[in-house]
Parts: sequence; C-alpha cells; structure tokens
Amino acid sequence: MATLMACAMSVVLYSAHLSFPKEIQGMREWAAGLLFLVAGAVLFCMRDTSAIVSLAANASLTWGLGLTLIGTEKLYEVPPSWRIFHMVWIVTTLGIAYWRIIEPNFSARVAVFSLTVLVFYVRQVFLIWKFGEPHFSSRFFGILMSIQTVVVFTRGVIALIFGGQYVDITTVGAFQSLYLAVGHFMILLLTVGFMTVCTRRLQIILERRSTLDPLTEVLNRRGFADIYAKEHALMRREGTFMTMLNIDIDHFKQINDSYGHAVGDRVLVDVAAVISKALRASDHVARFGGEEFVVLLPATGLDRALHITERIQAALRTPRADVPPYAVSFGVACQTSADESLDGILVRADKALYCAKERGRDRYEIAPEAVLSRTGEPVRRQDQARA
Repeated sequence: MATLMACAMSVVLYSAHLSFPKEIQGMREWAAGLLFLVAGAVLFCMRDTSAIVSLAANASLTWGLGLTLIGTEKLYEVPPSWRIFHMVWIVTTLGIAYWRIIEPNFSARVAVFSLTVLVFYVRQVFLIWKFGEPHFSSRFFGILMSIQTVVVFTRGVIALIFGGQYVDITTVGAFQSLYLAVGHFMILLLTVGFMTVCTRRLQIILERRSTLDPLTEVLNRRGFADIYAKEHALMRREGTFMTMLNIDIDHFKQINDSYGHAVGDRVLVDVAAVISKALRASDHVARFGGEEFVVLLPATGLDRALHITERIQAALRTPRADVPPYAVSFGVACQTSADESLDGILVRADKALYCAKERGRDRYEIAPEAVLSRTGEPVRRQDQARA
C-alpha cells in the first residue's frame, strides 16, 4: 500500500509541478525521487536473485532519497548539491558491493546505507530550519524530516553496535516493526509535508501578485489600500501625521509615441525604482495605473515630506543612459486628521498635482489642509468658508 501510495503521490507532485508557477521549484525532483523509491522497493523484493539486483535496489533507493534533497534545495532556492548527491550514492553502492560480494556482512551493509543516506536527511533538516518561514507548514515538514533522520540514524547505530539481527526488516522484532511502520508512513507524510510547504509558497506568490504591479513590482491599488488602512490605524492610535505624494510623468504619451511602448515601460520601471531607492524603509510607493504613482509617508509632517519630495525630484532629474530624459510633477497632501479618508487625501493630492501641471510641470505643489464635515469627508471648495 505504501508503494502504491508513493506512486500516486508522485503523480500528484508532477501534476502540481506542471500547474504551479515557475517560481515554485522542486516538485519534479520529488516526484522522480518517489518513483526511484518505488523501483527500489520492487527490486528489493527480488534481491535474492543476484547481487546485481541487490545493488540496483540500494542504488535506486539512494537516488530516490537524493532527489528529494535536490527538490528541497530547489524549493528554497538553494543551489542543488549534485556533488553530495553523487558522492553519497557512489560511496553507498561501493560499500554495499564490498560487504555483499567480497566480504558478506549484513550489519555493515545496513550501517553503510543508513549512515550515508543520513547526509540527505540532515541536509534537508538544516535547509528547513534555516530557510523555512515561521509557519505551520514549515514546522510540520521540519518535524517530520527530523523524526525520519532520528529513525535512520538509530538503525545505522544499532546495526553497528548490536548486529544485523536487530535491524533485519524481514524478521520479526520490536525495532523492525517500528522501523517499517515509521518508514512506510513517513515517506507519505514527508511528501505531504513537502506539498504543504509548496502550497504555502503558492499562497504567498498569489497574494504578492494580487497586491503588486506586475511591470514595476511596486504596490498596486489594492496593495496600497491595505497598507494605508494599517498606517491609518496606527496614525489614529498614536496621533501622528501622514503625507501623500501624487506623482505623474510629464508628457508620457510623447515618450511612447517617440520611442515606442517598450521604452515607455522602461521609463515606468525606472521611475518606480528611483522612487523606491529615495524612500525610507517605512515609506510605501504604488503605481495607480498608467504613468501615475502614489507615495505614502507615514508619521511624516509637511516639512519632512517636502524634503523627501525634493530628494525624489533630484534623483529623477539625474540623467540615466538606459532611458530617455523625462520629468515628473508632484502633488503633496498632508493628512493631519485621522477622520479624513483615503479618498479624501487622494483627491487633495490629485488637485495639487494638476495645479503643478498647470503651472509648468516638473515641479511640486502643496494641497491646502483638508476641511472636514461631520462625516469626515472633505468639504467642497464652495462650502469651506461656511464650514
């Protein structure tokens, strides 16, 4: 049943490999590793026919376990340890061949196999605990891999100290029963654990794609709204200010018409990159569509915001060889009241931006402070005096 389930899980993993985003690697190697483990189990049943079959069975099992290591490394974006992979399976095969053909010794064969493939398990435990995120999926996978590591290590030590009669899985015994139970179920559980980590990685990628602009890789409208909600709650709790910058590329249509849309895309990417580098770690930049960008400066009053605006402006004016020269206009709006909504401050920043456009472009303008109604919405210009 364990062998059949391993075949089924191999199909599941390979199917996931074909359908998951390319950023998630390693499932193909795990699927291939399960097939090698199945082949090793089948050959192991025929081990008494010849020494060659026995060597092929152990080599197949070693390849299967080694490919799971390669798959785990690819999942965590670590360079595959092919040198370790080949070293382990060659040493394992030579050791088993010596104690099977030249000097038959079952205990030595078990010890060699257990302690050499232990390298694969120890390496994976290290990868999980070092690169795995603090999430249930990584902890689950790490605990399962640790249990399997302890079991394999225990079998190798018992074979060395007490002899092969205690680890021969073809005979009846307490350790043999425990090893078979853990070994068969653990292969399936480890596959499930690996799949949960892949699924968690898929969730993160989809969430990132839903909140990031695919071209510039800065926040999109949805991601910006989520960030603003968090910063707005913090502003209300601590009684601080926030400032919004509305940034628009001047004459962007002319850039597309003169140089082509590919160059226009490079300009958009360049603007996003320059703005991001000029901001602090606590600041946020988003693309609102077209050539419009919005920057949120949490816990920042107007004076500090203008200093940041001038820094961004100077960075954008610096010539760069890979993009044509361009200019941008800024609208600056400071939010001093937590009762003002996101739409309210966006409207004020947008009006300041259009004022900068009307006054010659390549400059910034400051929006007047909001006058709010009792509902927290900005009062229309003609009603501000009465308010």
